[in-house]
Amino acid sequence: MPVPWFLLSLALGRSPVVLSLERLVGPQDATHCSPGLSCRLWDSDILCLPGDIVPAPGPVLAPTHLQTELVLRCQKETDCDLCLRVAVHLAVHGHWEEPEDEEKFGGAADSGVEEPRNASLQAQVVLSFQAYPTARCVLLEVQVPAALVQFGQSVPSSPLSSQGSVVYDCFEAALGSEVRIWSYTQPRYEKELNHTQQLPALPWLNVSADGDNVHLVLNVSEEQHFGLSLYWNQVQGPPKPRWHKNLTGPQIITLNHTDLVPCLCIQVWPLEPDSVRTNICPFREDPRAHQNLWQAARLQLLTLQSWLLDAPCSLPAEAALCWRAPGGDPCQPLVPPLSWENVTVDKVLEFPLLKGHPNLCVQVNSSEKLQLQECLWADSLGPLKDDVLLLETRGPQDNRSLCALEPSGCTSLPSKASTRAARLGEYLLQDLQSGQCLQLWDDDLGALWACPMDKYIHKRWALVWLACLLFAAALSLILLLKKDHAKAAARGRAALLLYSADDSGFERLVGALASALCQLPLRVAVDLWSRRELSAQGPVAWFHAQRRQTLQEGGVVVLLFSPGAVALCSEWLQDGVSGPGAHGPHDAFRASLSCVLPDFLQGRAPGSYVGACFDRLLHPDAVPALFRTVPVFTLPSQLPDFLGALQQPRAPRSGRLQERAEQVSRALQPALDSYFHPPGTPAPGRGVGPGAGPGAGDGT
Repeated sequence: MPVPWFLLSLALGRSPVVLSLERLVGPQDATHCSPGLSCRLWDSDILCLPGDIVPAPGPVLAPTHLQTELVLRCQKETDCDLCLRVAVHLAVHGHWEEPEDEEKFGGAADSGVEEPRNASLQAQVVLSFQAYPTARCVLLEVQVPAALVQFGQSVPSSPLSSQGSVVYDCFEAALGSEVRIWSYTQPRYEKELNHTQQLPALPWLNVSADGDNVHLVLNVSEEQHFGLSLYWNQVQGPPKPRWHKNLTGPQIITLNHTDLVPCLCIQVWPLEPDSVRTNICPFREDPRAHQNLWQAARLQLLTLQSWLLDAPCSLPAEAALCWRAPGGDPCQPLVPPLSWENVTVDKVLEFPLLKGHPNLCVQVNSSEKLQLQECLWADSLGPLKDDVLLLETRGPQDNRSLCALEPSGCTSLPSKASTRAARLGEYLLQDLQSGQCLQLWDDDLGALWACPMDKYIHKRWALVWLACLLFAAALSLILLLKKDHAKAAARGRAALLLYSADDSGFERLVGALASALCQLPLRVAVDLWSRRELSAQGPVAWFHAQRRQTLQEGGVVVLLFSPGAVALCSEWLQDGVSGPGAHGPHDAFRASLSCVLPDFLQGRAPGSYVGACFDRLLHPDAVPALFRTVPVFTLPSQLPDFLGALQQPRAPRSGRLQERAEQVSRALQPALDSYFHPPGTPAPGRGVGPGAGPGAGDGT
């Protein structure tokens, strides 16, 4: 639909500037070329398929430069569309080869060789135009007689002589939009040319900042009906709509600064048939938008080897594996032997791993700065382990060298250095040869091995204790018992976590909670980390052994309620037995009910059991009344009280309880976001526009 004259005047400046634009009459596209060239426009658009570069069979016409010019395509005297005229400058690439007979005898070649020289040069030039939401490709046929062909210098690096230009009228574009134009020949002999241009925007659409808020100010008449849409512009794939609403008259739309990302764009159009839509992307260079983009980015583990980066916008990044040892040392990149890999948002990537390990993490860098780091395998494989990573390097003639990765670098084995790995180097090599180390990666050039260090630490402590016992033989039995009590306190209270395996997403959420609790002075047991023992012993025997050991050590049993767990408890309370269900062979919660219920019925549960459930998943009132005889906490809203209940019964209330609750909440939040907002659905923090939330995306 033609744009009213006063809008073009507002967008392009004062009337003299607008009047200076050339006007085209009629809706038809056209083409014309410089003298000496003949050109023709194909009747219809073509598919935009550049294809691969192929060798030129001889001299060919190819685009060398693109120029654009704003013109007006008018239906009436004062109703015009803004249009972009494109001029493609052409030059001849390549030469006709001299015939061998002519070079050898100085004479003329036969007519069969001269015939191509007398033929005209022809080229099919493609113009590709993109301006959201429009994409077009047109084909121009250009021909130049052989007598008028102008060759450049014979040196490949020297500039080519211009053969002329062909002009296309014209591509319609919306005010304020960014247009991208490519040009190439068909078939393609050279790299395509590209040109990007930002068209003038309407001054009645402004963006202003007010503290932490951003205002979209639309100064239009009170009678004007228009649509407003916010979307994420994607380099690859279609735009992702975020919010849309039909409005009337002047409006001020308020956005929170946390909603800003570089690809957040605004589209405005009058509510009329075939109206032209105006697009503006004002936050591309906003530092807050780039910071929000990385804060919203998430790494997600899909399988053992595959993962993806989930983010609102495309971003330049590269990723590599790193090894994180317990104790707070920085994660050490495994480059080499592995390499940095380019990352594309929402595209599945793979690392060549044989096995996963909780100490393996993924680092994502952008502009040589670390932006993201997550240990993706920790939720499913448990907390960080005190393992040593061995790097095996393979050379020619079966030469092999080993080194142990430490904070100070990679220590060669064997070595006389004073590091921990050097002192235990002989034992590590023996473990590697006996197959006690876990191989994580293997390649022609090397391998990675994770070797456990727990047994060496236990041996070392055993020697220390033996020396202490010999030195303190005269001490009384009471002092020895106090030492044992202090040792048990340092290990932390035992906690047995029971849950119903409703689905794989809930299992990952439970694994994240268990991993977070392990960072506190707690020793957590959960069937998710003991599947081998669970399969060997059976669910009932495994739970009885874990419950007995936990309660004997003064520990606590945590019942994590979910809809599936409540349904199982209700079955037991009604029938006394649990009927067959869809739960698998590893479901310890179903097996545990046979001895959990007697503890509650006989009043032995208080002090030894606590209950918990996740906010937004289950209300505490849904838990059967029998199990509410012990405290039932909602997570993460009641994390401080929940952690207080997990402390030793006579332990003083720690002043660091709130700090530990915040630590657990931060570790649990990514898993909660992934469970309640799977990839591809907007999270609450990413909603934009007024009324963001359920139903806010429906245009009214």
